[in-house]
Amino acid sequence: MLFRAVSRFPPVSARALLCAVMKPLVVFVLGGPGAGKGTQCERIVEKYGYTHLSAGDLLRDERKRPGSQYGELIESYIRDGKIVPVEITISLLQRAMEQTMAANIEKNKFLIDGFPRNEDNLQGWDRTMDGKAAVSFVLFFDCDNKTCIDRCLERGKSSGRSDDNRESLEKRIQTYLQSTRPIIDLYEQRGKVRKVDASQSVDQVFNKVKEIFEHEG
Repeated sequence: MLFRAVSRFPPVSARALLCAVMKPLVVFVLGGPGAGKGTQCERIVEKYGYTHLSAGDLLRDERKRPGSQYGELIESYIRDGKIVPVEITISLLQRAMEQTMAANIEKNKFLIDGFPRNEDNLQGWDRTMDGKAAVSFVLFFDCDNKTCIDRCLERGKSSGRSDDNRESLEKRIQTYLQSTRPIIDLYEQRGKVRKVDASQSVDQVFNKVKEIFEHEG
């Protein structure tokens, strides 16, 4: 009788079971503007198969998306070098991860670049993603302010980004120092930070990155 009752339920596919138990494995990638986060993330994706999600890129794309209810708000925050409200950023990150895993359940490893950028971001992540995603470690690209600004100004010659100018960059550097560095320090106290000297050449930086990922497994 018990067997007959159970057999009435439709069979559960292996894919559905995997979706139920798999959750994103996340590496937060932090550092000042121009520290080389995006460049290094491209190499990590190619070598280790992670999916790269840039919080800044997601916000910029949403800002330009026709009909977006957040477009004008995001534009004003980015232009002024301020941090976009956490609810918007997390909703975009969560949507991107869900879409990636829906297309391929094995693609559950993510580099989240430029997040969390302040305490509000961190609290929002913990509140929204607790039990839904696991943070493996924080990859911290440490670079002096002058090098960061010089790199961004050079990038601004061809990037077309409205925030790659000296005025916006100086605001972004201050926001980073006041808001993001304390988050990095907090994760360091938890033993979660893996620091890289990002003032070196791209190849030198990636050699150190490879050491970290091969050690972490």
